[in-house]
Amino acid sequence: MDSRLTAFERLLTIMDELRAGCPWDKKQTLETLRYLTIEETYELSDAILEKDMNGIKGELGDLMLHLVFYSKIASEQNAFNITDVLNGICDKLVRRHPHIYADVTANDAETVKNNWEKIKLTEKGNNGDNPKTVLEGVPASLPAMVKAYRIQEKARGVGFDWDHVGQVWDKVQEELNELQYEKLNGTPEKIEDEFGDLLFALINYARFIEVNPEDALERTNKKFIRRFNYIEQQANLAGRSMHDMTLAELDVFWNEAKAKE
Repeated sequence: MDSRLTAFERLLTIMDELRAGCPWDKKQTLETLRYLTIEETYELSDAILEKDMNGIKGELGDLMLHLVFYSKIASEQNAFNITDVLNGICDKLVRRHPHIYADVTANDAETVKNNWEKIKLTEKGNNGDNPKTVLEGVPASLPAMVKAYRIQEKARGVGFDWDHVGQVWDKVQEELNELQYEKLNGTPEKIEDEFGDLLFALINYARFIEVNPEDALERTNKKFIRRFNYIEQQANLAGRSMHDMTLAELDVFWNEAKAKE
């Protein structure tokens, strides 16, 4: 038997046993697992950014458990089971890859992505026969930066996008100027609006230069934390409090931390 199937069958068996015999597992619902799944997803994200392959393997296992757990609970409610879940994703992959499973031609990744969005738009909605709207598939609860990126990707999938990166950079400059104007003349609400427009334009620019803005910002967060922690450590070693040090003194340690990277 295929070792992959053996391992997956083992997980399904363990899930059945835990659901039947473990007090904690027996108590769980779709709702109680939800926040734990979100936490596991962020832990996987951290491991990926750190290029920690053992960590990635472990976090993938945790997420796989959650997928099986949700399916087990749903099967107890006669809603669906793991077989339905797997067949559903297999059917979707076949349907959305007509360049592999039908006679459509797609020679580059961008064409594949655009075809995916067009096919998705024609699929039946969950509540009737009306086609889904272009942006319906973007979860409302996504973090704002991730949501903006996905909105822009989906709009591009139906042809609503800039032609070249220079236009996007011009838009960034335009939004920056509008923010500066409102900062001098506008209300707090207008300043916030323009700041949001600037962020949206920057995220669009990131997409055009093939940078994931969420990953980029998180890398900068981690870099700042490393450097700030170094400043704190050096201040402590010197018997100084950061509160009592000048910015110029702190900058010395900051530059030391930067040089060590």
